[in-house]
Amino acid sequence: MTPILIVPGHRNSGEGHWQSLWEEEMPGARRVEMPSWEHPRRGEWIEALDEAIESCGAAPILVGHSLGCIAIVHWAAEHGREVRGALLAAPIDVERLDSRDELRPFAPIPRGTLPFPSILAASSDDPFLPLDRAHGLAADWGARLVDLGPCGHLNTHSGHGPWPRGEALLAELR
Repeated sequence: MTPILIVPGHRNSGEGHWQSLWEEEMPGARRVEMPSWEHPRRGEWIEALDEAIESCGAAPILVGHSLGCIAIVHWAAEHGREVRGALLAAPIDVERLDSRDELRPFAPIPRGTLPFPSILAASSDDPFLPLDRAHGLAADWGARLVDLGPCGHLNTHSGHGPWPRGEALLAELR
């Protein structure tokens, strides 16, 4: 069975969030615990992700949301461990001028091609990543872009507890 590493964003994915539901329901899925969900530090997050990947025993699929996607891309730019693929759901643009101060140390966003298959799932009305920016990041990373239409930030606030479309995208990476 392919391990699945859930990589939440800033402030973690709480009860009812699709990532939390996947962790509970999917065999082989587990959350990467970050040193600080409230005050993320890029180096610490990358190290925690690297340790989680190393502990898998087999190449995992990474499932990132928001800042977790950006941590995955930074990790890929710095480390050579093998992963099977990544689902990057609603990345946050930490380079925007209105980005939160605690997230700015994750800038600049690496622009190199990811060394594994990846899908960037983006919403046409995500307040944290305009769709044209998602197109650019997907092209830079060599990721397949999936335009989900108007879905907000793919979190509980935008009505995403269960996310069947995301499960179908994950199945493609399996």
